[in-house]
Amino acid sequence: MSLVLGIDPGSRKCGYGFVNAVGSKLEYVASGVIRVEHLEFPQRLQTIYATLSGLIEQYAPEEAAIEEVFVGKSSSSALKLGQARGAAMVACTSHRLAVFEYATRKVKLAVVGTGAAAKPQIQHMIKNLLKLTDSPAEDAADALSVAVCHAHTRHSLIRLAGVRASRRGRLVR
Repeated sequence: MSLVLGIDPGSRKCGYGFVNAVGSKLEYVASGVIRVEHLEFPQRLQTIYATLSGLIEQYAPEEAAIEEVFVGKSSSSALKLGQARGAAMVACTSHRLAVFEYATRKVKLAVVGTGAAAKPQIQHMIKNLLKLTDSPAEDAADALSVAVCHAHTRHSLIRLAGVRASRRGRLVR
């Protein structure tokens, strides 16, 4: 059993999601969006760090997975996204969590089956995979998809290694 924190970093909204992975079975724990668009940029970073730190203390995940920076049209936006991502990663590493990084296309491929999936497709698949009654908010769904991608990747690697189970990060043969 492994509790995974998935993070969809953003300088205006930062999605987070907790998924409990037991073998190949996934269980929804919690998710949400840290909204900081109303704050000045330094306070945004501090709020992302503080909120994620509080969530990590509350839920005590064993691992964290975060989406890599997507460089769009604006280099300024990419820099701000990178800084928000850094604040999220420092929150994780401050609590001694291993942080795993995944490209956006890999996350979409793992959850939807295509690396070019649209946000509504991700929301729909997360709703179905985690047996939710409603679709989560876009950023929360993205964060949950990062956690699901990590859980699937980890489970596949463990199976390939011929390991029967893992306990608190240790592999049992």
